[in-house]
Amino acid sequence: MKKTRMSLFNVLCSLLIVMCITSCSRSSDWVQFRGEGGRGESSSRIVPPLGLKWKINLQSGDEKVRSMNPPIVLGDTIYFGSDDKNFYALDVESGYMRWVFKSGAEINSIPYADKEKVYFGNKDGKLYALSRETGQEVWSFQTRSQINSQVQRHGDLIIFVGDADAIYFLNPDGIEQFRLDNPGWAAVTFLIADDIMYNAFGPNTKLVGPYDFKKREILWYLPYHEIDAIWYSPFAAQGDFLYCGTADIYEGMLLGYHAFSRQTGELVWSQFIDGKLKYDGFDELWQYFLRNMVILDFLSPTIWKDLVIFTGGDCTARAFDAKTGDLRWEQIYNMPVSSAPTLASGRVYFGLIGDDFNPPRFLCISARNGKLLWEMETEGAILSAPVIAGKRVIFGTDKNVFYVLEQVF
Repeated sequence: MKKTRMSLFNVLCSLLIVMCITSCSRSSDWVQFRGEGGRGESSSRIVPPLGLKWKINLQSGDEKVRSMNPPIVLGDTIYFGSDDKNFYALDVESGYMRWVFKSGAEINSIPYADKEKVYFGNKDGKLYALSRETGQEVWSFQTRSQINSQVQRHGDLIIFVGDADAIYFLNPDGIEQFRLDNPGWAAVTFLIADDIMYNAFGPNTKLVGPYDFKKREILWYLPYHEIDAIWYSPFAAQGDFLYCGTADIYEGMLLGYHAFSRQTGELVWSQFIDGKLKYDGFDELWQYFLRNMVILDFLSPTIWKDLVIFTGGDCTARAFDAKTGDLRWEQIYNMPVSSAPTLASGRVYFGLIGDDFNPPRFLCISARNGKLLWEMETEGAILSAPVIAGKRVIFGTDKNVFYVLEQVF
């Protein structure tokens, strides 16, 4: 009897260890755009202060890069592409370069990884599938335009968007299954939730709505007559609502924050705010606007409890009531915000652009009230929302410096 109890105890201990390892592994992975559920949220319990684990300068020279969209993390490896035409696989623990794949053009695509392959798009018009182990090309698929979109897998479909071309649906072997025409949109991002893809295209450039994979049809279209803008952010979904941000430029920056019904597309609430920016003439404002246009997660929201939180577009972080759109808190900084937010354990992480007098910074604020909790200077401005995988925070800057931070115990 005693031996049986001891055996049962050992079995239970083994199961608990396996469960803990599995849980830790899941929380350490970030394999798709805006994380699991597409809300820019990590299940990590990381808290500041954070220390530098390692950083690497990907190229020499002082020239700034325009884009380094969010990396992905799977197991012990970080994958990402850059303006320097390279696609990198780095060891998450040490920064050791496992392999580098030299592509045909700049990379402004957000990759996706599965068990065997990592996928990314390129400005040469190809979608590449590389071996995760070796970095060797497994296959590539040629489109008719640049690919400046996220790549995502849904079931047996690999999905990405060609600028003013089409949404492509391939099988994992790189064979096209079908496509939806994209007559005019560029730098497209999308959200997949409950077998529905939000941001699919109708018969002209103004029609975008949710595509039902089962019905193979678009369910409704966004009411653009109410929210017409130049830039539309990716969606975030919670319950019966979809949230997104918009940006337009005229004499200044006009920022919009919106909630829609997931079932009908009806506009539930909107808030339009003149951006808080200091700039010297329209040309400077336009250059700042163009900087943001190549960052695919620009103005992406994240959701914490009953708040929808936005950073980017001006010098402000804002939180709105998720149901009513009422402004719940606002924090104004002395420099423009450089990235979308990422949420972890009730804390929001994002970057600020620097100038000759103010260095670029990486901030952590409270999701509850926007209070500053921690900050650090960075070598260059963060170009997109940081990835939070386990106890590590990962991002790249416009000086082509790649950072990995970790929690300081």
